[in-house]
Amino acid sequence: MKIVAQVKLVPEAGQAAALRSTLRTVNEAACWVSAVAFERGVPREYELRKHTYAVLKARGLGAQAAQHVIKKTRDAYTTLRANIRAGNLGRPGSKRRIKAESKPVAFRTGAAQPYDDRCLSWQYDQRTVSIWTTAGRLKNVRFACSPGALTMLRGHRKGESDLIERDGVFYLIAVCDIPEPEAYEPAGFVGVDLGIVNIATTSTGYRAAGRGLNRHRKRQLDLRKKLQAKGTKSAKRLLKKRSRKEARHTANVNHIVSKKIVTTAERTGRGIALEDLTGIRDRVRHRKDQRTTLHSWSFHQLGQYIAYKAKRAGVPLVYVDPAYTSQQCSQYGHIDRKNRVDQATFACRSCGTLMHADDNASHNLARKGETVWTAGRESRVPATP
Repeated sequence: MKIVAQVKLVPEAGQAAALRSTLRTVNEAACWVSAVAFERGVPREYELRKHTYAVLKARGLGAQAAQHVIKKTRDAYTTLRANIRAGNLGRPGSKRRIKAESKPVAFRTGAAQPYDDRCLSWQYDQRTVSIWTTAGRLKNVRFACSPGALTMLRGHRKGESDLIERDGVFYLIAVCDIPEPEAYEPAGFVGVDLGIVNIATTSTGYRAAGRGLNRHRKRQLDLRKKLQAKGTKSAKRLLKKRSRKEARHTANVNHIVSKKIVTTAERTGRGIALEDLTGIRDRVRHRKDQRTTLHSWSFHQLGQYIAYKAKRAGVPLVYVDPAYTSQQCSQYGHIDRKNRVDQATFACRSCGTLMHADDNASHNLARKGETVWTAGRESRVPATP
């Protein structure tokens, strides 16, 4: 399985200037390649290379850097087309889709630039890298990372690494190919009910309350409104300084929650049953004052964290249909809309079972997980001689 490791570069002043100039140059070149591709109807990569490679070389880009600029531009159009087909940019004729289709893909000044082993080499013992720039090869550029990340880089780094600049700081995002353990045969499943009031509730009794995270989001939203309304230079400077603060906090919470869920499943020898919530934002309708809360819900990120941590630990993972899991009694299976008394209370109209609504849903998900696993696993019947 592939995992990325992020390391922070600690360049000297001259090295930082060379890295910044390099990113600016390659991304300006990518914008030019994008315009050529758009004008010619986005040809395949080989044909696009014939129209742009010589010009990129004349601009001072190295051979490998020019190839990577062309490839990342073509990949950007592939991603755009995939998003259009999936409906992520709206329906045909919508303003957002027309805007995306009517102009070339643009690249930010500090956007990521891929590097392969010909352009970038690592010295793990010295914690330095040697990297190509438009000013020549920079050697002994120091980097910093955790001991765990360094061990993973030393043993499993493979493929390309991306150089990015974020808030004046340079990072290398390196791909590591880690051996994937074989998934064991689970002795049952841990059902995971995802929500906004409670981030995650499992059938083992673990409940990650969302109260603290929701309060944090509310504080950040109120502060952004005040600063945007003020509109002064200092307010804009503070807005820029606080950008991504909420996203970092949310990601940290999701990492903690996902680690707890996967660790519990691994310790008890069970698998994990996750809800398939694809397209839920399009299906669910809320009042205008609830839309911010719905669209701030990071269920997809939490699901991704659980998935890759489970895969790395060899924990079986299945996705199940969440339909009626909040209305169905986990004891005897009776389904009724009235069973869900309110957000937190489940009371079965048939048998009288009373429990927390999220606990009830997690037990239903665990049962569905066993059904999906049984239906999808390979037959254990011996082959006919």
